[in-house]
Amino acid sequence: MFEQNFELFQASQCRFVAGVDEVGRGCLAGPVFAAAVILDPSCPIAGLRDSKKLSAPQRRRLAACIKEHALCWAIGSADNGEIDQFNILQATFLAMRRAIEGLKIEPDFIQVDGNRLPKWPWMSEAVVKGDDKIAAISAASILAKTARDELMHGYASLYPGYDFEHNVGYGTPRHLQGLKTLGPTPIHRMTFEPLKSLFATNL
Repeated sequence: MFEQNFELFQASQCRFVAGVDEVGRGCLAGPVFAAAVILDPSCPIAGLRDSKKLSAPQRRRLAACIKEHALCWAIGSADNGEIDQFNILQATFLAMRRAIEGLKIEPDFIQVDGNRLPKWPWMSEAVVKGDDKIAAISAASILAKTARDELMHGYASLYPGYDFEHNVGYGTPRHLQGLKTLGPTPIHRMTFEPLKSLFATNL
């Protein structure tokens, strides 16, 4: 019933609605990123959609538009140490909270991509496939993806041999070969398989 009446609820009570999405949950290396965006209803941005359905140049162009035209935006992250300490779900929620706390405007309501919500003080709803349904979540998806990709491309020069410039931390064959040849780096998630099994003595 709440979802059915959300449009009325939003129009009458919610001036600032934030969209939140994350990227990097399934990677073997690097942090998990989340972004929060409050769009300006008077300045719609054409072409917003799930970042996975956009090319890298499209994401970069849209990210610049979002940063220029949104009422506010922020990015949060949780590093691989926090992921190993808390587990990936809780680390993702931590990144989301950090993104919300980084907004210059306090949101009245938050829409989060997916089917689970962090425990936080803001009124919220989880929206399955929200990154392709709700503009603010799409915008958050794009900002999180472009920011994390940029970081991982930087790690590619710091830690050569893992193909981070292409896989951005996901477990591709070249990444797995790098692990077998070189071992893990300081940014690898040691509680994730196959790292946990291969390098259990390092835990």
